[in-house]
Amino acid sequence: MKSGMTIAVLGATGMVGSRVTDEANARGHQVIAMSRKPATENPAVPNVTPVAVDANDAHALREALAGSASPGAVDAVVLTVRTMPVDEEFLVGTTRTVLDIAARLGIRVLVVGGAGALRSPGGSGLFVADDEAYVPEGVKAVATAGIAQLRTCQSHADAACVYLSPPALLEPGVRTGRYRRGTDTLLIGADGRSWISAEDLAVAVVDELETPGRDPLITVVHQGERPST
Repeated sequence: MKSGMTIAVLGATGMVGSRVTDEANARGHQVIAMSRKPATENPAVPNVTPVAVDANDAHALREALAGSASPGAVDAVVLTVRTMPVDEEFLVGTTRTVLDIAARLGIRVLVVGGAGALRSPGGSGLFVADDEAYVPEGVKAVATAGIAQLRTCQSHADAACVYLSPPALLEPGVRTGRYRRGTDTLLIGADGRSWISAEDLAVAVVDELETPGRDPLITVVHQGERPST
């Protein structure tokens, strides 16, 4: 296990990014918290450095990451950006830009993607994005964008990248530290639901950064009964 890492989180004020920032900081890592409107620097949290960057601006993104991540200075970048409504071109472009920079600087990338890029359970061979049991028509575009993002990661041979797909439902909750890990197929919990809290997803993110596995595509699901909030 590697301790004392420096981790850049892009999308650090979002649901997932804020929790990854908190989890990494709680474990003693330095965090570069990147977002369009970063939180005010808090002297009580000395290990978190807010950095303003608009991910829509590829040049600014390169400047922010390259400026903070001179060779050897940053161990990993966690990409957690999302748009509503979905903008696949932006998502793919930002992912490619981050991978390009990371490859040049020799740092790892963990992309928090979408469940749509996984295979449906049951052996149908369908992507979750194409399975109406999990993805209604109204959110199909979001799920499909996740597939495009995964393919971008897979096609970038020069970058050390892991794509983490959440289960079907990801929402704010409580941190239990309990989850089950898989690879390319959507996981169903013991309670019959494909669910995890954003807090426990952040646990899985930092676990993967501290102790990297061999799989370039991973997923997780909450283990045990769903906790009450």
